[in-house]
Amino acid sequence: MNELTDNELMLLVKAGDLDKMSLLFKRYNMFLYNFLFQMIYDREASEDIVQNTFYRMLKYRQTFTGSGEFKVWMFHLGRNLLKDHLRNSQKKGKQEEVHLVAENLVGGLPADGQINKKQEQAQLQKAMKQLTNEEREILTLSKFKELRYHEIAQILGINEGAVKVRVHRAFTQLKNIYQKNGLI
Repeated sequence: MNELTDNELMLLVKAGDLDKMSLLFKRYNMFLYNFLFQMIYDREASEDIVQNTFYRMLKYRQTFTGSGEFKVWMFHLGRNLLKDHLRNSQKKGKQEEVHLVAENLVGGLPADGQINKKQEQAQLQKAMKQLTNEEREILTLSKFKELRYHEIAQILGINEGAVKVRVHRAFTQLKNIYQKNGLI
């Protein structure tokens, strides 16, 4: 039996087969969580936003037309919730902490290799934290989530050329941060 595409699964959910949402959740919950975590560096908030994103997918399933990519629709919902979270965090004056994600490290490295990997991860997170939300978002989507430029363009509601320019500028800014901090 051929595996159903994301769009086919969501169309089945839209038609009332709500159990199919669990397949989409299995496919995308960590993908979305990792994106959100790289944006706000808050595990609990990232988990909450993932849960709320999938809740909204169920609640607003009738708005999914199937003409675009499921992943793009999911990111629209998740980004809106992320923006709400950031707005609420700023209102409360909450400072987000940078948490190292030790479980993302490759296991089995020698002790000094693990230390170097942790240091590199910490340096990257520190540098990413210095970027604007927009720069961090576009780099996360393009470099860490490996989305194609046309997918990012759909998610952000801009043209593909603008995505290329923004990725280049954000990457240049990240490089400047590394140079300024003597990391390269």
